[in-house]
Amino acid sequence: MQVLIVGGGGREHALAWKVAQSAAVETVYVAPGNAGTALEPKVKNIPLRADDVEGLRDFAEQHRVELTIVGPEAALVACIVDCFTAAGLRCFGPSQAAARLEGSKAFCKDFLHRHGIPTAAYRTFTDLAKAEAYLQSQPAPVVIKADGLAAGKGAIVCRDKPEAREALRQIMGERAFGTAGDAVVIEELMAGEELSLLALTDGKNVLPLAPSQDHKPVGEGDSGPNTGGMGAYAPVTIAGDKLVQDIVQRIMEPVVEELARRGMPYRGCLYAGLMLTLQGPKVVEFNCRFGDPETQAVVPLIEGDLVELMLESAGGSLAGAALAARPGAAVCVVLASGGYPGNYEKGKPITFDPALDQDQDLVIFHAGTARKDGRVVTAGGRVLGVTGLGENVSQAAAKAYQGLEMISFEGMYCRRDIARREINRLHTPGNRN
Repeated sequence: MQVLIVGGGGREHALAWKVAQSAAVETVYVAPGNAGTALEPKVKNIPLRADDVEGLRDFAEQHRVELTIVGPEAALVACIVDCFTAAGLRCFGPSQAAARLEGSKAFCKDFLHRHGIPTAAYRTFTDLAKAEAYLQSQPAPVVIKADGLAAGKGAIVCRDKPEAREALRQIMGERAFGTAGDAVVIEELMAGEELSLLALTDGKNVLPLAPSQDHKPVGEGDSGPNTGGMGAYAPVTIAGDKLVQDIVQRIMEPVVEELARRGMPYRGCLYAGLMLTLQGPKVVEFNCRFGDPETQAVVPLIEGDLVELMLESAGGSLAGAALAARPGAAVCVVLASGGYPGNYEKGKPITFDPALDQDQDLVIFHAGTARKDGRVVTAGGRVLGVTGLGENVSQAAAKAYQGLEMISFEGMYCRRDIARREINRLHTPGNRN
C-alpha cells in the first residue's frame, strides 16, 4: 500500500520511520519532508506544502494512496480531513470541527467546563482593556494563552502582574501571534507535574500510548520562554496503568463521547496535555495530533504494525485492538539553532559522525533540515531530535547525550537536563523504572 504523511518536522520523520517498517507498506510519501526523511528506506519526499490541501488530495488520488497521516495541527484546522473524506480517501486525523479542540483555546476551555472535565479556572477575553482589568483582580501567577494556533509558543507563564500585563500587550496589542491573539484565555497556574498522554481513537474507543513528558521552556530547570518542545521521554513512572486508565475514563473517553454526540466524531490521535495536581489530573490543553517531540520518544517504544492501528482508527474499527510496547524507555533531546525560539540563522552545515548509523539504540530524527550543495544544513529552530533507547530512562538519556556529541553545527544548543526529574526518581530508594 501507499501511505502519505503530511508535514516536514521531527514528528513526521518519526512517523515515516515507523510506518516504513510495516510489511504492508510499499512507499511512504512525505509532504514536504526534510533531509532526514529523504534518507529513509521506502520513503520519498514530495514538493507539496502541508497546507496545500487540494494539491495533497490530488496527489493522493493520482498515486492511489490508501492512508494519509496528518502531522501538523494547521492542516487539520484547514479542513484537510474533510477534503480527503469527501474524495473517498482514508485520512488519519480529526475533522475540522473536531480539531477546534486544539484550534481554539477558548472553545476547548468552554467545552471542558461545560462537561465537568477537570481543568484550571479561566476567563476568555477579546478586549485588551477588559482583560487587563480582570488581571488586576486575580492573584499571580497566571497563564496567558493566545486563543488560536501559535506553534506551541502561545502559552506564557507569568509569575507576577507586570509579566502578565506585558504578555497581554504582546499578544493583543502587538499581535505577536497574529490572528491567534484575537482572543486570550487567562487561567490559574496549576501546581504539579506535567504529563502528555497520546491515544488513538476511532470516535468511540480510546487506545492510549505510553505516557510521556515534554520539556517546553528553552532553558534548563524549565527557565526561559516556551518553545515547541526541547525534549521528551517515555514512559513516566508516576503514570502507571491505574492512573492512565483513570485519565482515559474520566477525561479522554468523555471528550470523545461528547464530540460524537455533537455529530463530529473524533478519529485520529488525541493528545491530552495534563497537570498531575493534588486533586488529581487536570487538563492543560488538548492537541489533535501526535505531539512533537513526544512522538520521537513514544513511537520507538511501539512494537508491531502502527499502520494497521491507524487504518482501524480512521475506519472506525479500533474495538478490541491492542498495543504492544517495547520494554524499556526512550529519551529524545532536541538540538536547536542558536537564538531559538527567537531569531536564528539558517543554512548552517551539519556534521554527523558515521558511527551514529551503527548504534541500534540511537535514532536521529530530522526536524528543521534541508539539503544544500550536497550537504545537510539547518533550516529551522528545532533542527534534530536525538532519541536514545535503554532498559530504563537513565540509560536512554545517557545514550541520547552520547549521540548528540557526535553531531555538530554552528550555534547548536540543547538542554542538558531532559528527563532529569525521572532519572532522580529512578535513583531514589524504593523507586524503579
